[in-house]
Formats: sequence, structure tokens, C-alpha cells
Amino acid sequence: MSAALEKLRFLLVDDNQHIRSIVSAILKGVGVRHIREAMDGAEGLQILRDWQTDIAIVDFKMSPLDGVQFTQLVRNSPDSVDPFLPIIMLTGFAERHRVFEARDAGVTEVVVKPVTARSLLDRINTVIFHPRPFIRSSDYFGPCRRRRVDPHHHGPFRRSGEKDATADTLEI
Repeated sequence: MSAALEKLRFLLVDDNQHIRSIVSAILKGVGVRHIREAMDGAEGLQILRDWQTDIAIVDFKMSPLDGVQFTQLVRNSPDSVDPFLPIIMLTGFAERHRVFEARDAGVTEVVVKPVTARSLLDRINTVIFHPRPFIRSSDYFGPCRRRRVDPHHHGPFRRSGEKDATADTLEI
């Protein structure tokens, strides 16, 4: 996997220097050569404008612009340089509603702190080798939030490829 990672460009956005050092060490340990760091979402957005990024790793809670707001701007801003950018969110908030908030903002994957090499590399592996399709609806743009097919679902089918699919959702 290290040969594949050495060419990728990672943006690491976290207001905690210690966490940035840990994540950077994990990335460098598996062969990543191109890492840029930012202390908050606003600085991260500026780096995205100036530096082509393949994967962003962002903290949930930062100020003045947090990881959820960063993700929403990357996904939905008219001047976004890459709305399809894989975004892995780091969070110390493992409560279900916080994970759903990140998911609903368009985060690709979530890593709960404390960060381990295995948890981070598993998520990186997932976004590289098993990317989810992006969807657009009236109130969401981002990776498909469904991880599995629910055999008990009795509502409308809205994804392409589903039985009785309708056209109210665009699959990109």
C-alpha cells in the first residue's frame, strides 16, 4: 500500500498540534510524502485553493471553522475546487448524533479518537479502494450515506440500481 500512498497528497486540518503530529507520523510511516497542515477549517480551505489535495483529514471541533462547516463548504460552495474530495473526520465525539451530523455534512469516513494507525489506515484504504458513489438530492450532496441494503425498507426506492428506482435523486 505504501507505493500507492507516496504519490497522494494529504491535507491535515486539526487545531491540536499533538494530534497533527501523531497523524502525520502515521502517514509518513506508511510512505506518504506530501502532507500539508492547517490549524482550522478556514486555513484548510485556503490550502485547498492553492494545493491539489487527494484526501483531507479534518477534526470535528475547531474554531472559527469546524470540520462539519469545512465539509459543507467543500461539498456545496459554488467556488469549491473539489466537491468530491474524500474527507475523513477525526472526532472525540463518538455519540450517534455527532457521527450522523458529520455524515449528513458529507464526510466520507469517520475515525474516533484516540487515533490509531489501524483505524486511520483502514479509512484511507476504504476511500481509495472502495469509494462510495456520490448522490445529490434537494438537501444533500456527498457520498451515499447508505452502507447496506435494508431488506425491510418499505418506502420509495430512490437510488439507481434499486428495484423500482425513481428519478427524484441524481446519482453522480
